[in-house]
Order: sequence, then structure tokens, then C-alpha cells
Amino acid sequence: MSKPVVAVVGRPNVGKSTLFNVLAGEKISIVKDTPGVTRDRIYADVSWLDREFTLIDTGGIEPESKDIILSQMREQAQIAIDTADVIIFLTDVRQGLQDADAKVADMLRRSGKPIVLVVNKVDNFDKFMPDVYEFYNLGIGDPVPISASSRLGLGDMLDALIAHFPEHAGEEEEDERPRVAIVGKPNVGKSSIINKLLGEQRVIVSDIAGTTRDAIDTEMVHDGKEYVFIDTAGLRRKNKIKEELERYSIIRTVTAVERADVVLVVIDATEGVTEQDAKIAGIAHERGKGIIIVVNKWDAIEKNDKTMREYENKVRQVLSFMPYAEIMYVSAKSGQRLPKLFEKIDMVIQNQNLRVATGVLNEIMMEAVAMQQPPSDKGKRLKLFYITQVAVKPPTFVIFVNDKELMHFSYTRYLENKIREAFGFKGTSLKFFIRQRKEKEQ
Repeated sequence: MSKPVVAVVGRPNVGKSTLFNVLAGEKISIVKDTPGVTRDRIYADVSWLDREFTLIDTGGIEPESKDIILSQMREQAQIAIDTADVIIFLTDVRQGLQDADAKVADMLRRSGKPIVLVVNKVDNFDKFMPDVYEFYNLGIGDPVPISASSRLGLGDMLDALIAHFPEHAGEEEEDERPRVAIVGKPNVGKSSIINKLLGEQRVIVSDIAGTTRDAIDTEMVHDGKEYVFIDTAGLRRKNKIKEELERYSIIRTVTAVERADVVLVVIDATEGVTEQDAKIAGIAHERGKGIIIVVNKWDAIEKNDKTMREYENKVRQVLSFMPYAEIMYVSAKSGQRLPKLFEKIDMVIQNQNLRVATGVLNEIMMEAVAMQQPPSDKGKRLKLFYITQVAVKPPTFVIFVNDKELMHFSYTRYLENKIREAFGFKGTSLKFFIRQRKEKEQ
């Protein structure tokens, strides 16, 4: 169910961003379509052979002095330790072995996490291999020589990486219980919501063993039905990271969202919806999860008969890329509307798993085409042959057309709206793939 998480750690200028972009490949260009989410290029989904994993870039801050380098490296390495299943420790053959490398290696070794030591910028194996051997002195295994910019040695590195993945990573035993991630900026009330729900349900809380990431899994029962809540606020760090706080919360969000069916994006009603909220919500949107926007601290807002409508308009404006998301106004402090969360969660899961018969879909599509002609270009008009649903979680559709270059994004959105008018699909994104077929094949 959840993919292994791999973090890239290294000093500035050792080539982390280059390696990240090479491994992420075309995925980055797909990801960046979500407004405000991945401009920072913090994470990407990567596949090698038949294995998939989430790659996290711990960033390369350019400090002014060596002391700051070490403190920043410590923070970044700690983030990687907290969140990753496997760590790529990237070094630079041209700079040679540095004191900072040795200190970070000590920290990584103590973590007990699997580490793949990678020596970058080895553009010529004959010339640089004697310098690569120096990195054995770090005492964290065999150095893997690569050149990220020339794409040399990446296969060996990825083989070494996936050797550390659990055999059935990404498969996990079947667990039918709905998994709900609670995400949002720090201090918006994520833990308070969990605690209030637990208090009212009066069930035993258990931290499920084996959750290695920076999130606590809490089992909860409501009306006889079991749920698993993934609380990203679970493990509070004593020494708070300042510069990296935003990056850190996003990394935690990625790892929690990956494992969830439904994501509750918690917003502080008194602060309003922010760009950071959009980034966090975008992670769930991009991964096709069910989404409920939970506006917490609603009791702290002065209201009149227009307050809720005006607030919703602001939320919809900032989160315009996910108009399907459900919105709830709650108070963790008073418990206002919190029990209704379970009804929403159940509804969204039902919509995530909804299948529509091909015949019905094609009736909707033909009716939509009759009402609004498909676009044309230079005398050639788009023809839609048929549509079929190929997957759930999220509901995924394939549309066969005569020329996919003519299938404008706005027309796909028009068809999506027609399907939503007929079936709702509240709380879940819909994915569409356009496939080209020659007319004679029909």
C-alpha cells in the first residue's frame, strides 16, 4: 500500500538536486501542474525495474560558515532519519572526504537506518576510482561511484537502494479499515481533533507497531466500524527546526498521505487559508486521495448569516485546483460537528471506489458532445470514440479519440463536470487519460 521513502542527504554542492532531477525524470513536469505544490521540488515518485519509491530531497542550504554547515546538515540528516526507510548519503569525489561528511556519517550510523553511500561526480571511472576508495573511511559500507550529470552508475546505485526495501513494500497485507491522514500546518489543531474524537469514542488508543515514519497511527471505532487515523503531528521534536519547518512539514505530509485513503486537510479558521495550506492540500490532490477540508476553531469566528458562504468562497479560491473537496467547519475544543466527520469519511471512500458502467459513461459523453462541439484546429475536429473506467481510488477514465493533440484540457474538464453532475464523486479527484485511435480501428 505505501511506497518506501528514500531521502537524499549531503552537503551543499555535492549534486543532490542534479541526482534528484535525474531520478525524478519526467515526473517533475507532471507534478508541477498543481499550483503552489512542487515548485520546491521536495519529493517525487520514482520507479526502478518493478519497484516504486518516494524520493525526498532534503535541500541544500548555502550557509556562510562551517559551523552553520554542520548545524544545517545535522537538521537535514535528522529529517531524513525521521522520515526515510533508506538514506542515500551523497558525497563528492572532487572535494574529497570532508570532516562534515564524517560527522553526518556518525549520525546516520547511529540511526540504524539502511544507508547507501554514493560518491558523485565520478565522470571517469579509471581516473577517479582511487579517490572513491577514500570514502571507505566513513565506515558505512561500500561507496557506489556515480555521475549524476552524466547518468553513469545510476543502475548500480538503484540496485543497492532497492536491496534494502522490504520484500513486499508497497503491497502490505490487506487491511480493509479506512486510513485517514490528518495533515496541515503546525498548530492548526490536528492532535486536538484526534484527542477529541478519541475522548468521545472512549476506545483504547494503540500505536500500531512498525510505523517507522514520523506519524502515529491511532485505531478508532465509531458506530462499530474501525478506522485508522494517521496523525502527522504525533512526534514533536524538542529542538524545533526553523528554516526547515515548512519543508519538514511537507515531507511528513507526503509520507502520511501516501498511506491514506482519505486526507483531512486541517485549516485554522482564525488564520484563513494560506499558500502553505494549498501546498499541503495539493500533495493529497496530486496523489488522487479523497479530501475533506476541515476548518478548525470555527467557534472562535464571529459570524453572521453570510460568514460560512464567504469563508467557503475564500477557501475555494485558494484551493481552486480541487473544487471537488468537501468542506467541514468544526471545533476541536468544543467538539462541534466532529462526530459528523465519520459520515463524510465514509461518503468520500464510497465515491473513491465508485465504478460507472461503460455504457452509462458513453451515454453521458455523447450527450455532452451534442451539447458542446469538441474543439477543432486547422479544419480538423476532435472526435470522441468512447470512454471507459479503468480504475478506482481515484476513479480513473480512458477516453479514446481520433487525435489527442486536439483534446484540450478545458474540454476534458467539461466532460469531468458532466460525469460529476451525474454521479457526484464528492471528495475525490477524477483522473483522465487520452488515447489515440485511428478511425478505421473503430
